[in-house]
Amino acid sequence: MADVQPVPRATGAGADAEVVRPPTPDSAAAGGLLDVLGVAAAVLDAKGRIALWSPQAAALFGYTAEEALGQYAATLLVDEANRANVLGLFARVMAGEATGGGAWAGVFPVRHRDGRTVLVEFRNMRLQADNGRVYALGLASEQATLRRVERDLALSLRLVDQSPIGLAVLDTDLRYVLVNPALERLHGVSADRHLGQRIAEILPFLDGAAVETRMREVMETGVPVLDEFTTGRIAEDAEEERAWLVSVYRLEDQAARVIGVAVSVMDVTEQHRTAVSAARARRRLSLIADASVRIGTTLDLDITARELADVAVPEVADIAAVDVLDTALPGGRPGEGPGDGAVRFRALAVKSAYHTPAEEAADPVGDVALYGPGRLVSRCARTGRPVLVPHVLPEDLPRIARDADAARLLGEAGVHSYLAVPLIARGQVLGALDLKRARNPAPFGPDDVLLASELAAHAAVSIDNARWFQRQRHAALALQQHLLPQHPPAAPGLDIAYRYEPAGAADETGGDWFDVIPLTGDRTALVVGDVMGSGINAAATMGQLRATARALGRLDLDPAMVLTHLDAATADLGEAMATCVYAVYDPHTRLCLFSTAGHLPPVHLHGGRHPRLLRLKSAVPLGVGGIPFSTTALTLAPGDELVLYTDGLVETRDQDIDTRLLTLTDLLAGPQRPLEETCDLLLSALRRPDTHDDVALLIARVDP
Repeated sequence: MADVQPVPRATGAGADAEVVRPPTPDSAAAGGLLDVLGVAAAVLDAKGRIALWSPQAAALFGYTAEEALGQYAATLLVDEANRANVLGLFARVMAGEATGGGAWAGVFPVRHRDGRTVLVEFRNMRLQADNGRVYALGLASEQATLRRVERDLALSLRLVDQSPIGLAVLDTDLRYVLVNPALERLHGVSADRHLGQRIAEILPFLDGAAVETRMREVMETGVPVLDEFTTGRIAEDAEEERAWLVSVYRLEDQAARVIGVAVSVMDVTEQHRTAVSAARARRRLSLIADASVRIGTTLDLDITARELADVAVPEVADIAAVDVLDTALPGGRPGEGPGDGAVRFRALAVKSAYHTPAEEAADPVGDVALYGPGRLVSRCARTGRPVLVPHVLPEDLPRIARDADAARLLGEAGVHSYLAVPLIARGQVLGALDLKRARNPAPFGPDDVLLASELAAHAAVSIDNARWFQRQRHAALALQQHLLPQHPPAAPGLDIAYRYEPAGAADETGGDWFDVIPLTGDRTALVVGDVMGSGINAAATMGQLRATARALGRLDLDPAMVLTHLDAATADLGEAMATCVYAVYDPHTRLCLFSTAGHLPPVHLHGGRHPRLLRLKSAVPLGVGGIPFSTTALTLAPGDELVLYTDGLVETRDQDIDTRLLTLTDLLAGPQRPLEETCDLLLSALRRPDTHDDVALLIARVDP
């Protein structure tokens, strides 16, 4: 065993451990504790003369070896007042009568070579040689230095032992050699179990390899890691995530040898939880603020539902579905369905953060499905309260899915948490927001219920506005369709084709109209008008103006006079305004008279020439009043065509009106085609799907 040496290990709890390792080449290098203490050694013979004198003794007492060797120690180092006492102690040590069988320890004043007195801590002991001679070995260190080291050591141990911060020392193999009580509590592992173990063996929930890599970098570079934030779990509370601030420092001895690392660990779990809660609150507020901008951008019910699903994914859930009660929608069937708690839903939107079988498990958008009373979303709609299943078990899936196949798909998708919140507006349940998590490992909790409910409440108001708008729009459209001519009468000498298209689904119905009015003498009045505004009011105004125009036309009035009276009638309606073009065609003379009130010019198609816009003297719109109207005459030839239209056909937001009118005339150029085909061509080429206006189109062709 001569080639190995024991190395003690200690902990703040006072436990000892010992490992055995071969000595390293620098194991005898200076810089250890003994060098700090400056321990001096001297050997006295039986008569008290100095026989051996160490360099440390020379440094402590001031006498060189040449000056000390052979001298009586009592005479050289002790003043006369203490000399007798010293000689008595020396005799007792040499006789083996001192404490411990020939040993004495204590503090004694020693005379330094320069004349001052130095208090020295002594350890004296009796030595016996093989020849029977007796010697005295004296070990000494200056008391001030010794007390300072003892004080520093005691203070360090006290600080380590009582520190609320977890402290540990690991050797160069990154095994624990010291652990304070605070770290025992933080790790939930006793100090005894720490000793000699690596980090991964004590904290298996942490990435031990990564932690050790960081520590080795500190040992190699000397650059400390300061207050590095990390999270993990401990053995005694594996379900709860903990948070720590960790600092790692390189440890060196007095000779600048690396002897390991010191680690300080501060538990900041509560602060971390507070910060996480605050971050969640900020995220919730940010998401709600975002929802106020992104949800309800239109009055289209389907778009509003998609906007809600888009906001919910992926911030709140991996998969979201928006289902609305069929009875709450226009055309719904109130009162229909079983009275056993089943609910009839219409799927409006489905959104997922990634491709997943859960998408196939959702009800297809647009489908109406009867959900049984046992389904969780049905309970949500019936009670008007959120339904939360934090941890979805296999037996829960049939209550979430629409059928067994859908339940299987949800299981394949890994759905592990479920939440349904009601869509409530003005005290009425409109439907439900259905949320699922699969990849997101966190289960839905109370904060998620609150957030989803706030999103649903905001969206429900927009959905309610959209559904009421749809009902109003349907009513306005029905009114307008009823007020427009259903089957215009045959016009002598003219072939007639017409179209009416309401505005897009996201916009309100306008007040555009057309009419074909039979007059005396085989004449025919052609009318196209556009009431400014939208909705039921515009449709009602349109109906009044159309009826008035028909009545005035049958009085055989000049077109300008018709518009004059129509202008007065419009003014009587209050704030109403409208544009109108009124034309009267006589098949006997082929003369057509025009008068217009702020309306876009008709297009005249004449064989052999490019279609042209008629240059009519246009007055201000109906309802302005005080501006006279004029009549323009035009003789038509057999085969000529007139195209009358409202601005919804040609006006767009991205092109000026002149460009659009030129496009209109270009489309009408070329060989003559059937009138119905011309109507389809104009609407398909000019009508935008997202148009914000309705269109009335009337085409008349002179018979050959």
